[in-house]
Amino acid sequence: MTLKEAQQQVDDWIKTNGVRYFNELTNMAMLTEEVGEVARIIARKYGEQSFKKSDEGKNLSDELADVLFVLICLANQTGIDLTDALLQNFEKKNARDKNRHHENEKLKK
Repeated sequence: MTLKEAQQQVDDWIKTNGVRYFNELTNMAMLTEEVGEVARIIARKYGEQSFKKSDEGKNLSDELADVLFVLICLANQTGIDLTDALLQNFEKKNARDKNRHHENEKLKK
């Protein structure tokens, strides 16, 4: 699935099942909440925190998909084509960071 197809599929789902998009502020709060759920799993799986009973049934792939879904909602409702945005972002990174990471001594360890 391309980003364009994902944006269309999310839009179709919202219009069919979600009635309408939540407003941008609500979606921003939801995005923050979903990122927090990703952080919770990462902290427990790769960090030093232990899993709790309430963490059962949570998986990283599902939580990342939740983040992506809400991110796509925000892009759709603000008129952003994520394919174009990502391509422009790569151009920026390639111009700005072409040698930066290769020259970073911290990454050579």
